[in-house]
Amino acid sequence: MKRDDFKRLFECGKRMHRDHFVVYYCRNSLGILRMGVTVSKRVGRAVIRNRVKRLVRESFRLNKALCDNAYDMNIIAKTGAADLSFQEINQALGNIFREMSKDCKYEARALGTH
Repeated sequence: MKRDDFKRLFECGKRMHRDHFVVYYCRNSLGILRMGVTVSKRVGRAVIRNRVKRLVRESFRLNKALCDNAYDMNIIAKTGAADLSFQEINQALGNIFREMSKDCKYEARALGTH
């Protein structure tokens, strides 16, 4: 994803706030599922930020079947995300992806694309 894609997500996308993550998402015209991960310096040092990013990517890989394929999303880690284990991150993101998929299916039916 490029900078313009992230800007479009922040301006036009829906957002979902949870304890340790914020997810922005919106439909794309590419027909593929794309994800970006943002972890700010407030979360921790570079080693910690990279660990959080790796765990988020792995959780996404395991749970992407829950999401519709025509979406862009940006997962933003909040400060407490560094203290979570992989199981906790996977559970939190799995719940977010399930909620997102319900919303996406509802939106697709409303648009007549599904």
